[in-house]
Amino acid sequence: MINYTLKCEHNHTFDSWFQSAEAFDKLLAAGMVTCAVCGALGVEKAIMAPRVRTGRTTDRTAAHTDHTPAPTSPKPAGPLTAPASAAEQALVEMRRMVEKHSENVGDDFATEARKMHEGETPERSIYGRAKPDEAKALIDEGIPVTPLPWGNRRTN
Repeated sequence: MINYTLKCEHNHTFDSWFQSAEAFDKLLAAGMVTCAVCGALGVEKAIMAPRVRTGRTTDRTAAHTDHTPAPTSPKPAGPLTAPASAAEQALVEMRRMVEKHSENVGDDFATEARKMHEGETPERSIYGRAKPDEAKALIDEGIPVTPLPWGNRRTN
């Protein structure tokens, strides 16, 4: 197992464990590594200090150090995927609310938004993906849309 500190395209940093360096590379190439905070796909390894173990601490080694306990590494303050700031926490909460109270229409967002605007389908809260030219066309047609401040989340 290997632990990497990762950084997304929005400068969120987080740690994640991988089976091996090769497993990380394979998952990254397949688009399966996403930001733990915002879900963005643009993730890369961040600069990090290596963790080096000098040996195992046993009762026998403790006896050789005049019964001084071996130093322990500090425990993380919370889960590795926890937001690092109040702003990131607000984004996480906003995303939960949108996902809880809206329908994910995926790649059909532009079509569904247009149908609702033209009265072909009942109005409801929706979210999904639209290409930049599709979003611009919706705005040009007077259809109210707004980009959401997080990337697409992929799951296994």
